[in-house]
Amino acid sequence: MRSTRHLPLRLVPVLGLVAALLLPLLGLSAPAHAAPTGFRIENGRLLEASGNDFVMRGVNHAHTWYPDRISSLAHIKAKGANTVRVVLSSGDRWTRNDTADVANVVSQCKQNRLICVLEVHDTTGYGEQSGAVTLSRAADYWLSVQSALSGQEDYVIVNIGNEPYGNTNYADWTADTKAAIQKLRGAGFDHTIMVDAPNWGQDWAFTMRDNAASVFAADPDANTIFSIHMYGVFDTAAEITDYLNRFVAAKLPIVVGEFGHDHSDGNPDEDAILATAQQLGLGYLGWSWSGNGGGVEYLDMATNFDPSRLTSWGQRIFNGANGIAATSEEAAIYSSASS
Repeated sequence: MRSTRHLPLRLVPVLGLVAALLLPLLGLSAPAHAAPTGFRIENGRLLEASGNDFVMRGVNHAHTWYPDRISSLAHIKAKGANTVRVVLSSGDRWTRNDTADVANVVSQCKQNRLICVLEVHDTTGYGEQSGAVTLSRAADYWLSVQSALSGQEDYVIVNIGNEPYGNTNYADWTADTKAAIQKLRGAGFDHTIMVDAPNWGQDWAFTMRDNAASVFAADPDANTIFSIHMYGVFDTAAEITDYLNRFVAAKLPIVVGEFGHDHSDGNPDEDAILATAQQLGLGYLGWSWSGNGGGVEYLDMATNFDPSRLTSWGQRIFNGANGIAATSEEAAIYSSASS
């Protein structure tokens, strides 16, 4: 199209009006929202701003409980991961991660060429877990650290709240998730937003599955990705493939945001999780690098945060079939721009 730079100024608004009138006649439509500044969702896929299809391959790191283990990010990258999901706290249940700390986490992720998924853990099991807070409260936390995240849309995905409902009143998840997304958008967050399922993340009642389309539609930026956590509820390949395929068929973006090889509520089929994610081109983030307690220490991938001492679970997810080392591809942003 010819530039309007040298046209008389009085003609520019006229041309705009003509274009607006012609678009419907040509079967075209104007963009519904501004072009994304970083990651975006298109046809159910997570894309970088460049258009590169990005598939998360990584693990969770319990930063808020082990702030002195920031070197774990380098160790996780060295094992082949392209993404790390970082546990943060709003200060309601654990020590608050302030703006400076969040900025440092983002900086360390970028230095190690990792995509950074940041999550607030204080929402875990809301309605059932004593002390858990609402998604609205988590959204307020994101607003309070927004200065550490603005301009980082190429590198950071905001996971509003971890497992935001237990098994009580979980039907409220839909309205609360929509409201939290809109609160962030209204405050100027342009990032891809990740939302966890209720039922301790496992969505056994299918609240997220059956309402995902309306939640996605409620995001004015159309830039939300859904996260399912797979533990004992997902102990057969049939359950895993059915759940994930329903999202793919509906062109709704989905990632396995947490999973393990065993759990207190049953024995998840980790081989099927890994194989199905690879087959469908979906991201996965295993739980977790190190530091687990309360009887689930077997979910540690590295013994005492030592990257040279991988557990059997660590060996499986990093070096096994459909694992991170074999399937991970670094984000294109790190090849095209300096961090």
